[in-house]
Amino acid sequence: MKLSKQKQGYQSELTEFLSTLKQKNPELEAQQRAGRARLWDLPPTDLDTQERLQASRVRQKAYVYQSS
Repeated sequence: MKLSKQKQGYQSELTEFLSTLKQKNPELEAQQRAGRARLWDLPPTDLDTQERLQASRVRQKAYVYQSS
């Protein structure tokens, strides 16, 4: 008796839902990849821009609610 492969054809409800969703909307995965690229895959910034951004930062006080 093989305990590790008792239910080889089993799919969870979540897996079934995702597969039917992808079947109904085949461009869904491409939309997800485009959204990820828009948010996370940013073009590299050059060193001049990095230095300018670093120099333009305003340092915050250690305790911002202290009025002095």
